[in-house]
Amino acid sequence: MRLLTHNFLASNMKGVSTGYPLGLEVVKSTIKEVELNADFLRGILPKLDWRALAAATSAAGYPDLLPAEQPSEAEFFAEGAAEFEDSPIRRLHRALLEIHIDEGTLVCPESGRTFPIQKGVPNMILHEDEVRA
Repeated sequence: MRLLTHNFLASNMKGVSTGYPLGLEVVKSTIKEVELNADFLRGILPKLDWRALAAATSAAGYPDLLPAEQPSEAEFFAEGAAEFEDSPIRRLHRALLEIHIDEGTLVCPESGRTFPIQKGVPNMILHEDEVRA
């Protein structure tokens, strides 16, 4: 599971009003390098919850990858920024698309209900008594 996916998942259990952001407990993660796509990052940036992404990046074992506060769009997309390994756009790319959670658990912030991540796939299936009517 990429951290991009984590940023959009929420617990939809019956009785839960605050099911986002899910906590992340990582057992195993890997880095899978992919080509940087600045246009994709430019389009997804306004849709991200930065604080949730920074917390998930830290939980995945990369506490210094992203700053606590989101850099400006100008900092992300400055001319030539993608050429530098330590630039904000490269760090965002790594956090969203290259860190893969292979094994772990997602945790509902309100109920504490856990959802396993196995072989990179989060299992968000609810039990019958947990489904909203």
